[in-house]
Amino acid sequence: MLLAFLRNGGGRALAMKPFCSGPRDDARLLHSLQKQCLTLNEVNPFYFDKPLAPAAAVGRSEPTVSLTVALRQIRGLAARCDLLIVEGVGGLLTPLGSKFAVRDLIRRLDCRVICVCLNRLGVINHALLTTEALQVAGIKEVAIVMMGVKKPDISAASNPRMIRQRLPSVPIFGLPHLGNRASTTSAAINNAKKLKKTLAAIVGDDILSMFFNRTKRLHDKTC
Repeated sequence: MLLAFLRNGGGRALAMKPFCSGPRDDARLLHSLQKQCLTLNEVNPFYFDKPLAPAAAVGRSEPTVSLTVALRQIRGLAARCDLLIVEGVGGLLTPLGSKFAVRDLIRRLDCRVICVCLNRLGVINHALLTTEALQVAGIKEVAIVMMGVKKPDISAASNPRMIRQRLPSVPIFGLPHLGNRASTTSAAINNAKKLKKTLAAIVGDDILSMFFNRTKRLHDKTC
């Protein structure tokens, strides 16, 4: 939805999911929103067909992906746009290679982080642990997006308040349950239009201002 929102405004935004294991649905969805600009392999350069952590999914005859190579792929794509969205895989400590995990990649990219979590029992622990692990690593620019679920439990009403009390400096946003077909191209585009105010707030005024001001100065908006 963030990608659809930014591109709908005429911006030169791209998105990628560098690592993907098992089903490639997430990468295919991102590709469908920007297929005139990127190939599927550019969206998802490191794909493993086994549903395992990337470091575990590498075959015996395949070399593991190094942090240097991963950064080169991401930065190469970032150079082709004004704003690059990078989707993660697994959790912060999911091993991507023999010597690095998701958190190490985030730290080297020096990017803002959006932690997306389901608003249900257990989310307080999830959000607090993830934020603490990021902050310990020196990653300070973090936002939390709480996604609604189809059948919310009793904790859903109090979870946002409890997290805000414990993370007063972290922006927290809520999005409703988007339905069983939310992960389709048409739904992503339609929901991006319906939720554009919330998505704009998630991106942040400073980034939006820089992003769209730069876009106005450029005439080639094909990608």
